[in-house]
Order: sequence, then structure tokens, then C-alpha cells
Amino acid sequence: MLPPDSSIEGVLEQPGGTCSILYTLDPIESITKRITDPRFGAIATFIGTTRNSFQGKVVTKLEYQAYTKLALKTISRIVDDARTQTPDFQAIVQHRIGVVPVGEPSIVIAVSAPHRKEAFQTCEFILEEVKRKAQIWKREYYEGEDESEAEWKSNV
Repeated sequence: MLPPDSSIEGVLEQPGGTCSILYTLDPIESITKRITDPRFGAIATFIGTTRNSFQGKVVTKLEYQAYTKLALKTISRIVDDARTQTPDFQAIVQHRIGVVPVGEPSIVIAVSAPHRKEAFQTCEFILEEVKRKAQIWKREYYEGEDESEAEWKSNV
């Protein structure tokens, strides 16, 4: 496993979307503005935040690292795969790397599509596939536990 500071930021533009891995995510208003399209009547967003507990333990923070170049290609492929279900949409996927305190977002997905059902379904598909396939790992830190013992795990 690479040390966390080896993760780098990256952006991959593609027709109908942008995939990014960043230390700081863009404001949601900026993201939705970039995918607003007069042909589309719906924008669905998902914002995943660091929660304060996991399996009965108090979470103090999360830390993410990524194999950025490969993760961006994987996320781009996921967005392309979503087009088999919804051919016409725009999407922005941003995933954070580095330390993410409780309450702060670690992932933002925004999808604009002709109708709400397509927007929601596409947003959910992208989320589940990113969690399952992207080369991004997280480390959870718990209250009262030595930080040096926190383990890296897949981002599922």
C-alpha cells in the first residue's frame, strides 16, 4: 500500500462528464451549474459524508488514498457503462483524497438527465460501481484507539 501522501489530484474530462479525485471538492452549486442543460429536467445529486460511528465505534475521521490515474479511468468507464441504461445524461463525479473529518463530504455525484427517474437511477448506479470498482482506499480512525493501528481497506 502506498503512503497516503502519494495520492495525487487528477481530473479526467469526457463527453458528457467529468471525473475528479481531489483534496478539496467543489461546492455543490458549482457542480450542478456545470451539468445544467436546457434539454434536461432533472438533476440528482449524492453527497457522501463521513459519519461519526461505525459498528458501535466512534469515528473521528476518515483518510482516503487513490491510485489516481487508474481510478479516474475506472470511474470514466463506469460513467460510460451507465449510458447503456440512460444514453443521454451529464455527470460529474468527485472523490476526495486525504483526511476527511466527520460531517464533511468524501464523494459527490451529480447527474442531469431528461427525467428524474433516469437521473436518480444513473446517480445510484455510478455510486455503487465507484464504491465497488474504483482504486480508492479508506482508513477509519476511532476514538480511543491508537491511530497507528488504523487499517486501510477497500472503499465499500
